[in-house]
Amino acid sequence: MSIEDRLSQYVRSVPASGIRKFFDLANEMKGQVISLSIGEPDFVTPWSVREAGIYSLELGNTHYSPNQGFIRLREAICRYMDQRFSLPYQPENEIVVTVGGSEAIDLCVRALINPGDEVVIPEPCFVAYQACVSLSGGIPVSVSCTAENGFKVTAEQLEQAITPKTKLVMLGYPNNPTGAVLEREDVAALAEVLVRHDCLVLSDELYAELTYAPAKHVSIAGMPGMRERSVVIGGFSKAFAMTGWRIGYACGPSVLIGAMNKIHQYAIMCSPTTAQAAAEEAINNAEELISPMRDEYNLRRRYVVNACRDAGLPCFEPLGAFYVFPDIRSTGLDSSTFCEQFLKTEKVAIVPGHAFGASGEGHVRISYAASMENIREAMIRLKHFTAGRGSQ
Repeated sequence: MSIEDRLSQYVRSVPASGIRKFFDLANEMKGQVISLSIGEPDFVTPWSVREAGIYSLELGNTHYSPNQGFIRLREAICRYMDQRFSLPYQPENEIVVTVGGSEAIDLCVRALINPGDEVVIPEPCFVAYQACVSLSGGIPVSVSCTAENGFKVTAEQLEQAITPKTKLVMLGYPNNPTGAVLEREDVAALAEVLVRHDCLVLSDELYAELTYAPAKHVSIAGMPGMRERSVVIGGFSKAFAMTGWRIGYACGPSVLIGAMNKIHQYAIMCSPTTAQAAAEEAINNAEELISPMRDEYNLRRRYVVNACRDAGLPCFEPLGAFYVFPDIRSTGLDSSTFCEQFLKTEKVAIVPGHAFGASGEGHVRISYAASMENIREAMIRLKHFTAGRGSQ
């Protein structure tokens, strides 16, 4: 009997994560390996947030929460979304608290997509987008974004990609892996196309708080006609350094949030109770907790961009998230070979651009969510690696 032959065709069609591959390779190597491969803050969760989680445990709050999440957390999320992005939501039926932003993305796709439905996905993009669509039987429709256009999808590209089979458009800005940010005029132009075609949009705004001047995050849900057709994905992992707490949320129309919560009820039941207590503390004190970390990321961002250019690698300037996406084509290596050789010879783990879609080929993703000590050493090794490979 062949178990492999009995696996779901959708599961078999999805490749393993390109990010985890290089993370795992780095962990298996002997000696000191610097990993700039994972999008995980090197900061520890702020103390007040950890204390709230600890106090929740001391109170004996170790039971299930309501499926959608505790009402106090949902109310706090609503206040935050209104005050920060002028997006009013109702805590009773327009918010669902999830196990990280990744679960929220999966819930939205599964709640909407039937086999054969098309989903438009600008690339490069977070590795889970296409996988979630494929696992639901949907058809990912890729739209290639380039450094020449700031890695931003245009209204013209969106117009060309939408067909009568299009059910959903997935947007991820600030962008992982490029760090691209959409300006207000970009968002307005996309919204006009989406409204005219009556398309739904999943707007992954997990890095909304990690933008750097002069950039400012603008949510597409705030554009005319878009609130009723948008699901906004948010979370705590990146901005609050809470990756291990596994806590996120989705905001959107009550009917769609209700459908997502139905799946959530059966698949997960509820988010961790302790994490919800910590998240409530975090979001109630967002600016004072996020600001110091964002300032530090900004210093690292400028350092890594300059270091990549000094190593002979053209580098788009990211204005959001905590990644740079340099162009490595001058070395004559494809992105996978570049990363494999860089890891083998210099013991630095980064991620090949093709892991984020075909349009990412010719680039690599470097995370600067690491200590400056490790970043400096990694950039010295990068310059040593590129020397003599046609990039100087």
